[in-house]
Amino acid sequence: MGIKCTVMMLAACAILAGCSGNDDKAVKKVATPKAPPLQAPFRFHKLVEVAPGNDFDILSWGRGATDVGSFIILHSDSVAMNYTTTTGDLEGTVVDVYNADMDVDGNPELLIESHSKDTTKYTNIYSFEFNNSRASKLDFPDLTRKQSKGYRGQDNFYIKEGKFIREFPIYTGEGKAAKPSGAKRVLQYSLRNNSFTVEQLSKDSTDKDDPVIQPVKQENKAMVKKSGKKKSSSKKKRRHRRRE
Repeated sequence: MGIKCTVMMLAACAILAGCSGNDDKAVKKVATPKAPPLQAPFRFHKLVEVAPGNDFDILSWGRGATDVGSFIILHSDSVAMNYTTTTGDLEGTVVDVYNADMDVDGNPELLIESHSKDTTKYTNIYSFEFNNSRASKLDFPDLTRKQSKGYRGQDNFYIKEGKFIREFPIYTGEGKAAKPSGAKRVLQYSLRNNSFTVEQLSKDSTDKDDPVIQPVKQENKAMVKKSGKKKSSSKKKRRHRRRE
């Protein structure tokens, strides 16, 4: 009996050990496989899903210099069985792609953001509107002289309430002596008839206040009139004396 009890106890311990081992395996997290790196000559890739079956693959590519290249937009409309390609020359490095419908016409817009080394023209935006299988290039406006005052790059773009928002810090000074002022400029881009409009949402040091015109006090005006009357009366007296 003693041997049987010992064997049964050993078997029970083995079963418990096996169960605890399974619990440990269940607790362990499965590592998510990393996306494979892009093979040359491709440098950037982003998939934008506008609707089920309506996808855009945006890629940048080029060998040699990294500050220039090309981009390609692969549009896959599996519902209508349309597959189109849009290409263009690229300046800088692509960092992100935005999807919007700013004019609310049902046609998606893609805005490709690239950064260059030149801090005076740090960001380039390549924008397109897609109507089924047709792609229309949209001219993204450059910063005006007033908007670019104190600009040193470091743009932050995002979509808010269907509008394309751009904000960046404002610097004071010129060249290497330029320092951040602590303020930022915020611009809002809208689209109408495939043309961009820009509105500045923030108020910064580039906005000059209208000069304050102080009204002239009535007392001063009255004094001026009185002094004028005195002078005219004294002249009349002198004339009378000369006649006499």
